[in-house]
Amino acid sequence: MSFEQNLDRVLARFDELQSLMASNPLPPADELMQLSIEYASLTPVVEAISRLREVKCELKNLEVILEDKDEDMRILAGEEQRELQARLPDLVRTVQIMLLPKDEADSKNVILEVRAGTGGDEAGLFAADLFRMYQRYCEYCKWNFEVMGLSDTGLGGYKEAVASISGSNVFHRLKFESGVHRVQRVPVTESSGRIHTSAATVAVMPEAEEVDVEIQEKDLRIDVFRASGPGGQSVNTTDSAVRITHIPSGIVVSQQDEKSQHKNKAKALRVLRSRLYEQERQILHAERAETRRTQVGSGDRSERIRTYNFPERRITDHRINLTLHQLDKVLNGELDALIDELLASDQARLLADMA
Repeated sequence: MSFEQNLDRVLARFDELQSLMASNPLPPADELMQLSIEYASLTPVVEAISRLREVKCELKNLEVILEDKDEDMRILAGEEQRELQARLPDLVRTVQIMLLPKDEADSKNVILEVRAGTGGDEAGLFAADLFRMYQRYCEYCKWNFEVMGLSDTGLGGYKEAVASISGSNVFHRLKFESGVHRVQRVPVTESSGRIHTSAATVAVMPEAEEVDVEIQEKDLRIDVFRASGPGGQSVNTTDSAVRITHIPSGIVVSQQDEKSQHKNKAKALRVLRSRLYEQERQILHAERAETRRTQVGSGDRSERIRTYNFPERRITDHRINLTLHQLDKVLNGELDALIDELLASDQARLLADMA
């Protein structure tokens, strides 16, 4: 479908929505709400298309004036033509961006999982650094950051940390954070001053609603056990910890932060549902993810995406070859410079696909 045909399709759908919303009798309330939401989302697109087509129409009219015998008229028309031609590329790009395919999960909340990878105690400390980095970014964005589970190393690091993040366009902003994050620094326990390399994995999953993923009770194996703290120290005298195994997929989720077995089960189901939803998204978008891997990466947790180099105070995102000497700021939660570049790169790829 050509660019102009795509514009015609959008305008036709907009007219159709107007007719449906004004029909007699009106559609059922739930259908009318869906129509209203789609109409509201298309309104700014239609306005941008109208501005673009107005400029194109004016340029066409100026071509006639440029053939006029009156020299003054031709000079004025020429000046206006140059001005409109200078505006045209920006108008086209604005419309193209508005027509880019939307990720249906962009508006969803997120389940964030950070796990220590290779590197022993240093990997656990780095995992804790990353978890705090995202927590600070959420504070900056005025998002709600709810810690769902922490498994600490006893040295200030985390084996695993899980959080629920809610707010406006959370997944849209964080979706490219998934992958292997590598750190290069001198551990505090290193007496010779040698730089060590360790890693942590980050998973950012859109939080699924019950309507997104249906989980059958018969597909679950639920085990309960006594929660324990670092070093096996008991933190509860009842069997309140919950381990849920989703038999068809083999996904296992454990939760023990709450004293209530019921609350732990509810939290574990939230994480399980999001993991299943993300698994389904990866299957459905396998081709898109493969293409994206050449640009901003697929978000695969096995993929090294970023290096944090402490001696040089630099951070490098390997997917877009971006290096910033702002390590302190980034670890303090100032992630917008990185995230904006990742989103711009993905947008550029999508625009190229439309061409």
